[in-house]
Amino acid sequence: MKKVHLLIIKAFIRPFIVTFFIVMFVLLMLFLFKYIDDLIGKGFEWYVILQLLMYAAATNVAMALPLAVLLSSIMTFGNLGENYELVAIKSAGISLQKAMAPLVAMVVGLSIAAFLFSDFMLPVANLKMGSLLYDVRNQKAAFLIEEGVFNNSIPGYSIRVKQKLQTDSGDVLKDIVIYDQSKGTGNTNVLMANEGEMYKTEDKKFLILKLKDGVRYEESNGKGYDPRERLTRFNFKETEQRFDLSSFNFKREDENLFKNNFQMMNLKELDSAEKDTRVRYDSIRTLGAKSLESYYKIYYGTAKYGSAVGKTGLNFKKDGVLAGLDSAQHAAAVTAALDNVRYAKDGLETHTFQAEEFMKTIRRYLVEYNRKFTLSVSCLVLFFIGAPLGAIIRKGGLGLPVVVSVIFFLVYHVISTVGEKSVKEGSLSPVMGMWIAIFVLTPLGLFLTYKATVDSALFDTDSYKNFFKKLLKRKEKNIQ
Repeated sequence: MKKVHLLIIKAFIRPFIVTFFIVMFVLLMLFLFKYIDDLIGKGFEWYVILQLLMYAAATNVAMALPLAVLLSSIMTFGNLGENYELVAIKSAGISLQKAMAPLVAMVVGLSIAAFLFSDFMLPVANLKMGSLLYDVRNQKAAFLIEEGVFNNSIPGYSIRVKQKLQTDSGDVLKDIVIYDQSKGTGNTNVLMANEGEMYKTEDKKFLILKLKDGVRYEESNGKGYDPRERLTRFNFKETEQRFDLSSFNFKREDENLFKNNFQMMNLKELDSAEKDTRVRYDSIRTLGAKSLESYYKIYYGTAKYGSAVGKTGLNFKKDGVLAGLDSAQHAAAVTAALDNVRYAKDGLETHTFQAEEFMKTIRRYLVEYNRKFTLSVSCLVLFFIGAPLGAIIRKGGLGLPVVVSVIFFLVYHVISTVGEKSVKEGSLSPVMGMWIAIFVLTPLGLFLTYKATVDSALFDTDSYKNFFKKLLKRKEKNIQ
């Protein structure tokens, strides 16, 4: 038994590691394709990109781990079945359940590790990646002057050059136009030069433009109307413009600003935040109910609108609360009632909107709370689908197992995504929506385990061909 268990464990570990890193690589490539426009042309250091990829890899574990368990379990038992090792194990009197026992224990341990990872490490990884990705996406692109295009990257300036030449000393620019908008007066300060040289200071903090043979036009508002004071022209042989490049430096925001996000909390923080939000939700509902009490007023024969005080023979229950009022008093009462209804409706809509927003927040907390558990349980469920499925199809390698595992994982992912969306919309309870994929696939795993135990030819095409041949023969006999 020990040798058989050791054989099965070795057969499982290698494809699990390989498939896990393959899936992680594919998910990282998808991540890069998604944010490639935010990374290119911004002058990031190599370690910034490496940090972002490392945090993204940690956040992708929740998707890569269940798929790797499913694919590796199909490959493991598919290889054992294809090489007749599984037949030899069963002929030795070892059932499929006993052969699967060490892998079940290993997957249980893996599921516990996945739960601990999702509760302790995943929130930190989400916080690090979320804050870094926010800074990366808000980083300005590196300063670049293109020919014939106005560049507005430097705050307060708009620069255009007609021609740009590369030299050993730096970039030589031809036909330069600079609009100085730093004073907030619009395009009232314009500088034109025939030629210039562009370079950065040694500390990379300033951009220097040495301009030659140009003119500056500056428009100013003088006192009263005097044309000689409104436009000033300066001719120069050589001048220097200095631009501050501090806005292009990579700046990190405080990570504490992102801590209140749903995906960046552990179980304890989610539970505490959900309870606090529920208290606020209950208070909003109570406050909304109390605010409506002042609008529910019924006046029976009072002097509120000059009603029938002292009049006799009035039946308010039969003729209504407006009995005994003249036309003016009747109109005043109706107008006041309509105003009360309008105020009550506006107040009710405001409190209802606030209550719905709090309920959406509560549902998001509950979604993330249940996600901590579904990650670990999904590894177990997909293992009990993959292991018997591999024993049934008896095909190893990266061919048919990959196709089958991707199909089952897509079914699991689509069901869980639809359930999560339904929870956020309020059409399903958080427990039902987040666990619906587990509830659907667990009976399938039990069914496949039973079929593998009794050596069912569930995916044997020859058995289906023979079955249909028998049906055709019976029909031919009946016709004859």
